[in-house]
Amino acid sequence: MKLLLVIPTLDRSGAEKQFCLLAAGLSKQGIDVEVVSLTRGGPMEEVLDAAEIPVTILKKRRRFDINARRRLRRLIQQRRPDVVLSCLFAGNSYVRLATLGMKQHRPKIVISERCVDSWKSGWQFWLDRRLRSQTDLLIANSESVAAFYREKGFPAEKTRVIPNGVITPEQPDFTKTEFCQQIGIPGDSKLIAFIGRLAPQKRLKDLLWAMQMLRHSRPDTYFLLIGDGPQRGELELYAQETEAATHSRFLGHRDDAASLLHLIDVFWLGSEFEGMSNSLMEAMVCGKPVVVSDIPPNRELVEHGKDGWISNLGDTAGFTQYTLKLLEDTDAAEKMGHLGQQKMREQFSVEAMVERFRKILEEI
Repeated sequence: MKLLLVIPTLDRSGAEKQFCLLAAGLSKQGIDVEVVSLTRGGPMEEVLDAAEIPVTILKKRRRFDINARRRLRRLIQQRRPDVVLSCLFAGNSYVRLATLGMKQHRPKIVISERCVDSWKSGWQFWLDRRLRSQTDLLIANSESVAAFYREKGFPAEKTRVIPNGVITPEQPDFTKTEFCQQIGIPGDSKLIAFIGRLAPQKRLKDLLWAMQMLRHSRPDTYFLLIGDGPQRGELELYAQETEAATHSRFLGHRDDAASLLHLIDVFWLGSEFEGMSNSLMEAMVCGKPVVVSDIPPNRELVEHGKDGWISNLGDTAGFTQYTLKLLEDTDAAEKMGHLGQQKMREQFSVEAMVERFRKILEEI
């Protein structure tokens, strides 16, 4: 089987990470894989280079780049893949636009949706509708994402669900005490972490307010916001206004973000929508107890009271109370973390994800 895998970039983001792991896994199983990045290369090229997977970068310059579309169409005609698999709005749109009207050697077109995309505007949903006839299959990474697109009119019989796969992050090169000293807090501090994009849908103001309440009961606890994004300046100001700044640290983008999960005590995720959070899965596979917002994708990963706590969306007091439970009953927290770790290893391995994709690709 010849597979062309199309992604917008090779940044170290959740979807890109999943698809590069998928490319490497499918290549090991004997599938002839080639990767196309629409816009640019990035850190995830290392995974593809190690797997000896060829990469083509189209250098798309604008939202609608006719030349990039032409280059992609020409590449598909030259390579003659059996299947083209794409992800995210840009990848899914460009692949289907590039194959419009293609009759000879038209490959099967499989798109992958990675999030409950309530952020999409009217023209984006319009384009999705117009391109349905160009789509042989939609693969969602959670039941919630599949349900969202079925509600938007995508045929149920052309929809499949394959959850993300998770690998255990490498251990950091320093101890927790050394890390705390690096960021200017006491070495014996309790650490709560969020990893992700600092954007409105993550509802980080809720988490900062929860930290403001928590610090009164547990002044030894600090909240780490690991990542960057358009809301960073606003959030830093909000932390100062709510007096959460003394117990919060904005660490920005870090290449070792996932490895820091080995050093924390609790992981927080308060998002109003997700697909299937990679950082949540990585926290769980590291054996860390989690407190998350009550949205369907989080419920697919966390069982309330067993391997984590689920708080109502925007319920800052709930986040505070559940976190206090975890900090004050370390035995229960350890048990909760262990159960989450066991679930990730048994049900959400990269090997299982690759095998599910392989079966569907062979079927189609």
